[in-house]
Amino acid sequence: MIQQNVPIYGNWVASLDGYINANIQPQVTGYLVKQNYREGSFVHKGDVLFEIDPRPFQAALDQAKGQLAQANGQLAQAQAQLGLARINVKRDTPLAQAHAIAQSQLDNDIQTEKQNEALIQTNQASIKAAEASVETAELNLGFTNVRSLVDGIAGIAATQIGNLVNPSTVLTMISQVNPIKVYFSISEQEYLSLANRIKTRMPGSQSMDLLGAKNSVPIQLTLANNKVYEQKGRILFADRSVNTQTGTIRIIGAFANPGNILRPGQFGRIRALTAMNENALLVPQQAVTEIQGRYQVAVVQPGNTVKIVDVQVGDKYQNLWVIDSGLTAGQRIIAEGTSKVRNGEVVTPQPSQAKPISPYGTRGKGQ
Repeated sequence: MIQQNVPIYGNWVASLDGYINANIQPQVTGYLVKQNYREGSFVHKGDVLFEIDPRPFQAALDQAKGQLAQANGQLAQAQAQLGLARINVKRDTPLAQAHAIAQSQLDNDIQTEKQNEALIQTNQASIKAAEASVETAELNLGFTNVRSLVDGIAGIAATQIGNLVNPSTVLTMISQVNPIKVYFSISEQEYLSLANRIKTRMPGSQSMDLLGAKNSVPIQLTLANNKVYEQKGRILFADRSVNTQTGTIRIIGAFANPGNILRPGQFGRIRALTAMNENALLVPQQAVTEIQGRYQVAVVQPGNTVKIVDVQVGDKYQNLWVIDSGLTAGQRIIAEGTSKVRNGEVVTPQPSQAKPISPYGTRGKGQ
């Protein structure tokens, strides 16, 4: 019998999604007049994807600028009137004290000064409001150029030139696909096996740093064409809770995606090392006989007599089978010709050439 450490691998169905998925929506209402990107192409953050008719917003900006100029003119006029009022107060104060003019005239001068001071404050507030209107109008005019928020692959346009759009209209979607995220669910038991190796993503972490983090769990992706994706991925983090209905927890991983071959919505299979079966007992698969759900192995006892024993089988490991119970290390088992022997029969055994093999295998019966 072969005895060695056997890696236990998990296999799960996974779906791919963009590392960032951004819905591109306008921030103003208007008629769409131009599309500047090619659907399915790579776009950069800040690129103008769509243009909305700017004329109403240019007119609103011109009007706001006119109102600002008018408010500035009114402020200048009020400042001139305040200056005159202050001159009158300064001139008439000694005259009134000398009784050269009536006190009522000085009082009128002082009242006029205060009125102009209040008017200036009002005009200054009007100027701030007009400046805010100009800034808003400039923003709205700028929003007629609908820009990309991220670097990524731009999808098919969801609306056509000439349509009336508003802030609730989704024009297209952009996905950052390098790296690309992968989602799959594992059982609670499998999660506990991986828990110490799954690190929660910390704020400020960079995605590509996480792909190379030493404490991340490496994962392998098999695509729909049954080919193994050449890039190795990493588990980034686990979801916050276990699904109480299914008893599974969602795991999020990531793969580098040079060339943008992988796309959101694809399905595949994730494979990851979940545990190591220490000093496992292995026998060739052909040495195990299944009879009505029972598994049996022919053991060669001292004196070369055959004993048929029941065993509990575990994971299949390449061309071998892990034996969980029923056998002990050092026993000799019949690897070929089991159908020709009977319990208690004396045989002349020949040694097998079975040797320990590289620790890479599959998990589960029938794989």
